[in-house]
Amino acid sequence: MQTSHPVVPTPRPVTILGSGHALPERVVTSTELDVELGLVAGSVARISGVVQRHVASTTETAASLGAIAVRHALHAAGLELDQIDLIACASGTMDQGMPCNAALLHRELGLGQSGIPAMDINASCLGFIAAVDTLSWPLIAGRYRRILVVCSDIASCGLDWRHVEVCGIFGDGAAAVVLGVSDGGPKIIASSLKTFSEGAHLCQIPAGGSRFHPRRIDTPFEPLTSFSMQGKGVFRLAVKHLPTLMDELLTQAGLTQAQIDWVIPHQASQQAMHHAAKRLGFVPEKVIDIFARHGNQVAASLPTALDIAIRDQRIQRGQRLMLMGTGAGLSLGGMVLEY
Repeated sequence: MQTSHPVVPTPRPVTILGSGHALPERVVTSTELDVELGLVAGSVARISGVVQRHVASTTETAASLGAIAVRHALHAAGLELDQIDLIACASGTMDQGMPCNAALLHRELGLGQSGIPAMDINASCLGFIAAVDTLSWPLIAGRYRRILVVCSDIASCGLDWRHVEVCGIFGDGAAAVVLGVSDGGPKIIASSLKTFSEGAHLCQIPAGGSRFHPRRIDTPFEPLTSFSMQGKGVFRLAVKHLPTLMDELLTQAGLTQAQIDWVIPHQASQQAMHHAAKRLGFVPEKVIDIFARHGNQVAASLPTALDIAIRDQRIQRGQRLMLMGTGAGLSLGGMVLEY
């Protein structure tokens, strides 16, 4: 079967006008989990690489966390809500089955009668990269002037704690950016998204759609609501394709690896990030790593790491950033930006 090769795009004059993130109030340490799960002290931190994570209460929703992140991003951009032309949610998990996350966030923001369009773009943990890449085109075409991209995920409610090596890595959170057209300087230099659905079974929550609706199946429903991951399978498939992805991004961008100032990876797991950085040849000092204190926040991970590094001034205007990660599907994606 012949495959088409996408046209290599020219740099897109798109800028991040402002960013923000939000975390649930409750902090759960790995020491607490050791006690709760009856494990030897230090077990969860050793197995997961996470010291603490934020966990949403039953009164905190993906929409409420997303709204806080949005307000921080708007403040950073010096904008008001009525100056936004589109709200796009790029979360990896659903707030509820229907309507889309963006509609629920829209209502949470008090925009119920505004008419501002809202839509979802779902690419699991790669949602942020997929949304920025996809929405850059109507932005530079003039269809929209300013777009809110929001990733808000509550992973904690779908975990089966019999599998600490999987559940221990997750945390909850939200992040948002305001995208606009730049007048020189900031731009998207390169991007690539690839899906290898031979790995679709490696990360999944079977419930949540029509395939395993409780009215259509004869098996217990509750176990289907938990996240499952075959970590070794994900790791093997990702490691197989990540070097090619990075080479493609650098070739598109016309840059060498040394010309990348910062790498912002999806905070998948401690082992995955360390191994990928080593395999790709990036020194740890160039990698934005928030994993130990946040865990894997699904799609919110990457933009949260981005916002933290912007706010602590590690990331400066004019620097070149490589965003990269993997997501359920199995998908891989990356982007090179001049911030």
